[in-house]
Amino acid sequence: MKRVLVLAVAALVTVLVMASAAFAQGTVMEETGMEQTVSGQGTTGGLPSSGGPAVLLPAAALLLGSGILTFAVLRRK
Repeated sequence: MKRVLVLAVAALVTVLVMASAAFAQGTVMEETGMEQTVSGQGTTGGLPSSGGPAVLLPAAALLLGSGILTFAVLRRK
């Protein structure tokens, strides 16, 4: 029982860490000084890509962790 509790706590901590990283992908910085352009010069390139593969790692870690926890709990029964 103690082993399952430790696994559950470890999974919960992992979820909290990975979920905060996943939610941070949608955060937009408002009014930063980096966005200022010099008068007479516009931005020439397109927007950089966002999200994409950076979201896959936290999602894969959550899926793998929940699978391991489920396997450990079902194996004990």
